[in-house]
Amino acid sequence: MKSKTIQITLIYIIISLFMAIICHKLLTTFISSKEYFYLFFLKDILFILITGLIFKYILSKNESKNIAVFEKLKQTNEEIKESNEKYDIVAKATSDTIWDWKIQKDSIGWNKGIESVFGYKQKEVGKTSKWWFDKIHPEDSIRMSIKLYSFIEQKTEKWQDQYRFRCADGTYKYVLDRGFLLKDENGRAIRMIGAIQDITKQKEEEQRLKLLETVITQSKDSILITEANSANGRIPKIVYINPAFSQMSGYQPNEIIGKSTNIFNKGPNSDSEELKKLLRAIKNEEECLIETISYTKQKEEYWVRFSMIPIFNNEGIISHWISIQRDITDEKKLETEKEHLIRELTQNNKDLKQFSYITSHNLRAPLSNLIGLLNLIEDIPVENPELEEILTGFNKSTHLLNETINDLVKVIIIKDNPSMQKEEVSLKEVFENVFSQLSFQIELHKPIIKLKFDKVPLLNTNKAYIESILLNLLTNSIKYKSENRKLKISILAEQIDHKAVLTFKDNGIGIDLERNGDKVFGLYQRFHNYPDSKGLGLYLVKSQVETMGGTISIESEVNKGTTFTITFKN
Repeated sequence: MKSKTIQITLIYIIISLFMAIICHKLLTTFISSKEYFYLFFLKDILFILITGLIFKYILSKNESKNIAVFEKLKQTNEEIKESNEKYDIVAKATSDTIWDWKIQKDSIGWNKGIESVFGYKQKEVGKTSKWWFDKIHPEDSIRMSIKLYSFIEQKTEKWQDQYRFRCADGTYKYVLDRGFLLKDENGRAIRMIGAIQDITKQKEEEQRLKLLETVITQSKDSILITEANSANGRIPKIVYINPAFSQMSGYQPNEIIGKSTNIFNKGPNSDSEELKKLLRAIKNEEECLIETISYTKQKEEYWVRFSMIPIFNNEGIISHWISIQRDITDEKKLETEKEHLIRELTQNNKDLKQFSYITSHNLRAPLSNLIGLLNLIEDIPVENPELEEILTGFNKSTHLLNETINDLVKVIIIKDNPSMQKEEVSLKEVFENVFSQLSFQIELHKPIIKLKFDKVPLLNTNKAYIESILLNLLTNSIKYKSENRKLKISILAEQIDHKAVLTFKDNGIGIDLERNGDKVFGLYQRFHNYPDSKGLGLYLVKSQVETMGGTISIESEVNKGTTFTITFKN
């Protein structure tokens, strides 16, 4: 720069001297005296040199100022460059989306975060604030806009708000938007620079925590949280209790927080072994469940089911214990009542069995004697018609009583043998025995019988019981056949998921299940007016099936037929 100033000064002096010489050459044509010529010439040279030095001084001053301005501009550019580099690094480190809004021109620019965070390509991004506001969720847009423009009108410097911003794929993200307002010398808002931070995960976590808080506060079970460490063999100190705990124990938060749970769960009737079990679990950092008698603030007893669950942090170290407690006083009362009821029922059952035994055995001898006497009286002629009628009725009643006692004996035999001996039984052989016992009825009515046992040729069951079951069902099918069609009986055995399923189907007169569905397998329940029907067969069938660990169900329709489905574990 200095050499340039000297060059300009020398050029000025040379040009000035050249002009002075030309001017003096012209003057010599008009002035004859050389003395005056040299005097004027010397004066001009002196003037040129002085003005040249002055010109050089002025240029030097301007040059110094220019150098200072240049250095300042250079420094400013470096600072701007450094600031931009920091700006880019911070934007990358924080994953924030930076925006720059020139308010008066309504021109807004975005950094690369608008693509990396929200998925918008640069060509998709608008240049005005309208594009920005259009991407805000409709439920948040009006509130956010009012708040932002109110902030600009108030001319405060810092602004922030939370709202949902639409991504390029149509989904929304929760964002925290913070801005800084720039003003001119007149205090007018001219520019605003801000940063949008994606807080979707924080919001989701916040909502999850609020949900958990609602569950805890609204839970009917008592929930308390304790510290991780216990001292002196005590339960750790409490740091939180929910409202249900206060309602159950009578203790308010300010009375119980910071204290051990020992103060309310120990008493004269508390189970010390259960408490020791709990302390061992805490020492071993294990989950534990106990039931014991606890005490309220008013020293009232109540049964509590008390669990302690360890909560581990990311490093696998226990940070807290959570205890869930439930008042089971009513449950314990019900258990006591249930046990008392079971004892009473057991005793009543024993008494009934004893009564049945007495009835079925002690009456058999005198009843047999009566039948024997009646048989002898039959050989004696009776001339009195009234006496003969009385003896006939007495004979009939005695035989009915004998049949009833025999039925009762059958029921008692089944009920007294809940676990019958089982064996591998061939269903084909069982049905051959049943058919031989019913050969007369089968020959008389000639039913069409279809058997299919190839899928379950052998059944693990009690042979006598399965024979009795099938005998009763086949007898009923023949007894209650329809007079309007040929009797058809289908007996199918299948294996389904480790279970043997026997299906016994006929096209007889059927049963009205809407009226009698709950009575089908009852004792002495009859649904048809047949003289030899006693209502005992299906009761015996169900009892025998259940004794062998099976189930039986019925489907029936009047005048269409009946289907029995028997299921056994095979």
